[in-house]
Amino acid sequence: MILKPMIRNNICINSHPAGCVRVVKNQIGHVKKSFAGGDDPAPAGTPRLVLVLGCSTGYGLASRIAAAFGYGAATVGVSFEKPGSATKPGTPGWYNNLAFDREAAAAALAAKTLDGDAFSDGIKTEAAGALREAAAAAGIPPKLDLIVYSLASPVRTDPKTGIMYRSVIKPIGKAYSGATLDMMTGKIGAASVEKATEEEIANTIKVMGGEDWELWIRALDAEGLLTPSTRTVAYTYLGPELSWEIYKNGTIGRAKQDLERAAAAINQSGKARAWISVNKALVTRASAVIPIIPFYVSCLFKVMKERGLHEGCIEQILRLYKDRLYTGESALDPAKVPVDGDGRIRIDDREMREDVQKETLDRMDKVTEENVRDLTDVEGFKHDFLEAHGFDVEGINYEDDVDPSGI
Repeated sequence: MILKPMIRNNICINSHPAGCVRVVKNQIGHVKKSFAGGDDPAPAGTPRLVLVLGCSTGYGLASRIAAAFGYGAATVGVSFEKPGSATKPGTPGWYNNLAFDREAAAAALAAKTLDGDAFSDGIKTEAAGALREAAAAAGIPPKLDLIVYSLASPVRTDPKTGIMYRSVIKPIGKAYSGATLDMMTGKIGAASVEKATEEEIANTIKVMGGEDWELWIRALDAEGLLTPSTRTVAYTYLGPELSWEIYKNGTIGRAKQDLERAAAAINQSGKARAWISVNKALVTRASAVIPIIPFYVSCLFKVMKERGLHEGCIEQILRLYKDRLYTGESALDPAKVPVDGDGRIRIDDREMREDVQKETLDRMDKVTEENVRDLTDVEGFKHDFLEAHGFDVEGINYEDDVDPSGI
C-alpha cells in the first residue's frame, strides 16, 4: 500500500509505518549521542525502573526513549492505540511503540509495552505485573524510580462509576476569537470558539486533571512498587498571555490547575516526590486546530531557530533529565531540583525569554499572507505535524509500497 497524508480540517487521519520507525530511531540516535559513553553504569540516583503513562507519542515517547537509551533504565509504557491492518494503517503511536520495543530488545534493554485504557483499574494491575517482570529481566529490585504521567486522551471512563467524560478546548466566561494560520496553505484567518459550559469545565478536569495521576500512585503504592525516593512528573504548558484565554484560563488550564493540586497531594502523602514540568510549545497532533496556537508557534519557531534555541520533544526531555531531575546534586537530593516560585520545573525558559517573546509578538503583528513564509516557520510547523504521523521524514521514499499491518 502506498500511503500519503490524509488531512481533513488540519487533522491527519492516517500514518506511515516506515516514517514512524525512522522518527523513533532518530530520537534514539540523538539520545545516544547526548549520552556519550552511555555504556558505563548509570550514576547514582538516575532511574533504573521507569513507568511512562502515555508512552507512544510526543513528550511521553521522548521520556521513555531518554530513560531507556540514556540511563539504561528498564521501562514499562502504557498507551491506547489502534493497530494497523492489511488494509488500513494504525495510529502513529502503535508504530512508535513497535519500533521502541524492537530497538530496546536489540539493545538488551528490559521493556514492556501495554496497550489499553490507562484510566482503568485493570491496566493498573497489569502494569504492576509488567513492572515486576521488567525489573526481574534487568536484575534490579521491583521499585520504581520514576513515573512519567503524560496522558493526553480526549475521553476518560471513571473506573468506579463507569461514566465516560469528554474534554473540550474552550474558553471560560466568554467566547474566544483569534487569528489562526492554516499550515497547509499559509492562509491567515480567524477562528472562534464558544465559551464552555460548567459541565464541560468539570468534564475536562475529570479527563485531563490530576485524579487519575493520584489513582496510579495509590495503586502502585498498594502493589509495593514505590519508595520514598520514587519520583513522578507530569507535564503542562503555560505560554504567553495572548494564548491564555483559550489555554491557561480556559478548560485546559483548569485541568492543569487540578494537575498541580494532585502534585501537592502526592507530595503531602509521602508516597512519591511529585513535580509539574512546564514545557515549551511544540506541534502536537491536536495543536493545529487550536485557535492562535499555529500562528503563535510558527512565529515562535522562526525566532527560536534564528537564535539557536529551538528544541523538539527529545531535546526538551533530555534537558529535563540532565539539567533538572538528575544533575549531580539533584539526582541524590530531590530538594536540589531547580524549580520556580510555585515549585514547578521550567524547561519553557527559552521560549519565555523576554527577547524571544518580544520578537515573536512583533512578528505576529507584521505577518501577512504575502510575507508569512518569510516571517514565520509555517513550513517547520507543517513538517513537525506531518512527521508526528510518519510523513515528511527524511530518508523515507513515500512511493514505496508498505505493509500497514506491521513494521
